[in-house]
Amino acid sequence: MSDELYDVIVIGAGPAGLTTGIYTSRQKYSTLILEGKKVGGKALDATWIENYPGFPEGVNGFEIMTKMEKQAKKFGVEIKIDTVYAISKFDDNILVLTRSNAVYKTKTLVIATGVSRKSLGIKGENEFKGRGVSYCSVCDGPFFLGKKVAVIGSGHEAIHDVEILSKTAKKVYAIPNGKGYNENYSELKILKNDPKIEFLHDTYVTEIKGTDFVESIKLEGNEPNEIKVDGVFLITEHIPVSKILSSASIETDAGGCIIVDKDQKTNIPGVFAAGDCCCKGFQIVTATGMGACAALNAMKYIKQLT
Repeated sequence: MSDELYDVIVIGAGPAGLTTGIYTSRQKYSTLILEGKKVGGKALDATWIENYPGFPEGVNGFEIMTKMEKQAKKFGVEIKIDTVYAISKFDDNILVLTRSNAVYKTKTLVIATGVSRKSLGIKGENEFKGRGVSYCSVCDGPFFLGKKVAVIGSGHEAIHDVEILSKTAKKVYAIPNGKGYNENYSELKILKNDPKIEFLHDTYVTEIKGTDFVESIKLEGNEPNEIKVDGVFLITEHIPVSKILSSASIETDAGGCIIVDKDQKTNIPGVFAAGDCCCKGFQIVTATGMGACAALNAMKYIKQLT
């Protein structure tokens, strides 16, 4: 175990985690960010963002995240690429254990791991990411104004995205991919009467096709078996981070989302959570807001310890 006691350790170097680090380190609280994959997180894959404040002409995710990383390091944040696999309490402090067999000790912990989506594993999905394949209608829907799109997914979030896209797209194909929708969703009754929306039940998407950008999708169980579309929105299940949470008894909801209060506090004193792992917003701007809130309350918690 390292003898150093950090004021704040952040798990995850995406928008929420880096924002937390910027706030705490700027106030001279010793801050370590542990990231299992790459600094910037999934936001790096955002090819073009038009709704991030301060960039009226638009910006790509790589540019935003590179600047956030530079800003965090400027104020003294320490960033290490190492995967956290367990969290535990130790007296008044928190221990963070990593895959490299390191054990870090901190006064407060901010979980900002984000979430991943389950891949459909269909041909063309990875090839056309950012070139017609999207995972967020709020982020990318305006790019498909007056065009044809398909929404693949059967949950409530998929239905919500169908509704959002129907406001701007010329045509929306709603495809639950063989699972079917929950008929209790109140929006369904209204959407079924929208002439721009076509529901394709008992249908599976087998391939996303195109040249430089998405041009069509191949279907199984439907006639015709290929439909021309300009965009494909994959709204699949989130993969939570509950494996590292179970060791610390941090509460999550049925979907694996971390439960926090208005101050980003979890049920464990000194442990906060921010960003997509709380399943709120799923936007870079909402993640940064939660990261700032978590940082402010983590610093308040530290002051109460002394």
